[in-house]
Amino acid sequence: MVERSPEEDPFLPTSPQMASWNPDAPRSCDCFVSVPPASAIPAVIFAKNSDRPRDEVQEVVFVPASTHPPGSRLQCTYIEVDQVSETHAVILSRPSWLWGAEMGANEHGVCIGNEAVWTKEPVGKGEALLGMDLLRGGPQHLQPAEHWHRHLRRTLRAADPCPGPGLVGWAERFRLRSGLLPDSAACAHGSCQSPLSGRARAAAAAARSVSGRQRAGGPRAMAVPASLPSHRLYLGPEGPLLPWGPLSLSSFAGGITAEVMMGILRNKESGICMDSGGFRTTASMVSILPRDPTQPCVHFLTATPDPSRSVFKPFIFGAGAAPAPQVVSPTFGAQDPVRTQPRFQTQVDRRHSLYRGHQVALGLMESGQDRGQQLRQKQRDLEQEGLEAARRLLAGEWAPPPQELGALFQSFVERESQVYG
Repeated sequence: MVERSPEEDPFLPTSPQMASWNPDAPRSCDCFVSVPPASAIPAVIFAKNSDRPRDEVQEVVFVPASTHPPGSRLQCTYIEVDQVSETHAVILSRPSWLWGAEMGANEHGVCIGNEAVWTKEPVGKGEALLGMDLLRGGPQHLQPAEHWHRHLRRTLRAADPCPGPGLVGWAERFRLRSGLLPDSAACAHGSCQSPLSGRARAAAAAARSVSGRQRAGGPRAMAVPASLPSHRLYLGPEGPLLPWGPLSLSSFAGGITAEVMMGILRNKESGICMDSGGFRTTASMVSILPRDPTQPCVHFLTATPDPSRSVFKPFIFGAGAAPAPQVVSPTFGAQDPVRTQPRFQTQVDRRHSLYRGHQVALGLMESGQDRGQQLRQKQRDLEQEGLEAARRLLAGEWAPPPQELGALFQSFVERESQVYG
């Protein structure tokens, strides 16, 4: 693979922390949140990379709001649970083989991202809810983010999921009024929450369930340095991870925009944009959540792997919002390997049409050929159009009808598909 230095690609921002980063040090998690005054505008800015198996396809799906009769059941990835009476409209980026999601948002400005939590608890033998199933239930079932953990507790009691990576605990709110947060979080207009509370840490510590050099609840497990009051160290498989994320964000403090977040997600030197062995960043998302609830939230999604060579395309909830078929994977019904028993005995091709075109373009861009450089420039130009549209919208310089806003994502997907021919 041909790698480009930050100087060769203006989409990759640099900072003193990036320049001095030690490749032998533990790597940061890949979920970031900025709130004013760190943000350049009065908005929460959420960013996440989804690091998954290299060949896994991630799709972007829009699910409209709906109501459900009493007694309805909901089919998740493996099991059924009770359905709620009302579900909100959501935009989700998810591995195409499962029901849940890696990241997403709802029509009310609730935004959420998934992170692995490395535990020592054995995975149960029976089938259960996945962590990503639980994540999807947050924005789809609830309007305010602060109620998500209560909903999670009810779901867990009813479904009894198996303990394992991605599920350690929940409880008290962790609200940010200013600062930076690199971590798994549920965010709504102007506030963020962390699901791991003192009670959850104590329970995990008692069971010695979190791997690493310190037990959960130990002094380093949830450190809050005085210089970064909003920062938390995140536990990885080898202990607390290097706080590269907040340091890199701090170098942009006061000027953090969606474009800055995109650049951070694209950085391969740090490992934030993963491309190692059997894993890579398979999809990315950046969201602008204005503190003014009368302003629309803008969500940028790639639907393709490797954000350093992908286009972040804007999605805005509106009357015309609908699924974009080019980023939705084919379905296989009862013959899907995830549905048949025993599961996963066969393989199917889940690549959606944008993924297929992007893979061809990715090969050209990695080769360093002129054609690849031209494609990369077209990607940059298209993304800049989306960023400018978001800027004008939030600045009050552009006020299109809701139908046009809802169709914005579909329009950008179609134009990116045309770039790849």
